[in-house]
Amino acid sequence: MRIGILTGGGDCPGLNAVIRAIVRKGEWVYGDELIGFLDGWRGVLEQSTKPLSVESMRGTLPRGGTVLGSSRTNPYKVEGGPEDAKRAIAELSLDALIAIGGEDTLGVGNRLYGDGVPVVGVPKTIDNDLSGTELTFGFDTAVQICTDAIDRLHTTAESHDRVMVVEVMGRHAGHIALWSGIAGGATVTLIPEEPFDIDDVCASIKRRHARGRYASIVVVAEGASPKAGTLELVSGEMDEFGHVRLGGIGNLLADEIEARTGYDTRVTALGHVQRGGTPTAFDRVLATRYGIAAIDTVHDGDFGKMVALQCGEIVRVSLSEAVGTLKEVDPAVYEVAKSFFS
Repeated sequence: MRIGILTGGGDCPGLNAVIRAIVRKGEWVYGDELIGFLDGWRGVLEQSTKPLSVESMRGTLPRGGTVLGSSRTNPYKVEGGPEDAKRAIAELSLDALIAIGGEDTLGVGNRLYGDGVPVVGVPKTIDNDLSGTELTFGFDTAVQICTDAIDRLHTTAESHDRVMVVEVMGRHAGHIALWSGIAGGATVTLIPEEPFDIDDVCASIKRRHARGRYASIVVVAEGASPKAGTLELVSGEMDEFGHVRLGGIGNLLADEIEARTGYDTRVTALGHVQRGGTPTAFDRVLATRYGIAAIDTVHDGDFGKMVALQCGEIVRVSLSEAVGTLKEVDPAVYEVAKSFFS
């Protein structure tokens, strides 16, 4: 078979491990010809490709980012985009397309599958917010990076009697904030699923300091928002999928906390450092399992599916199920974090 592969959306540790696994089994076991599209769906629209082989993928298992490049191009926001995508698949004589991405990338894949394109999806997002799977690769790496940063901020906060606000990724779901907040021993963790009251945040910090603890860590997801009428947020520009470009909640929180408590407060926005660098061992293994499962799904002709992790096993779920609803934080897990709020 002749199979196309693309990586879309934000880069993520483990992407190369997925591509490597698809290529390894595709070439050596099935005798496939693998073609990589450059820069996500943009590469499909422009028919910009590169050949992939076992030899070309050597040494990429521990490498961060994606050797194919990525973009947030949405064919359904480009005039004639869907037709150009279907034309590319036909003109390149592809028997299948494996799309590696999150809600947006796989959402496009699902729509194209509905239009007759043979698509298989692989779940990729450090936010871990895709339905149908318990974990997405890249999430474990991001949480470890955030936890390491929080560990380091604890020591500097204690040395200077400061409050440290740590802003992490998480537009609509607070999985990274929640897991790293628990693992890093945060004083307060704020997530998009539960609007916060700034008075309650400041009260928690004051209680902690009143007990003789002169340092606090506040972990906040970039998409966290205050309760209506308590603080004003400034909206940013939109991308092609209609998402506001976020960032800045950490600075707002730090200013308010210092003004209301009188404690010296600093902010660290981890930003894209969460996406970069070497994937953890867990993410390398999960990504490899996903890649092997994806190429097997293609050869079974089971299109319109996404490979997923459920109860430790790799299974297949429909793309429509995967992108139908956002997987938010389990309230029971957030209650665990709240048990440690000062």
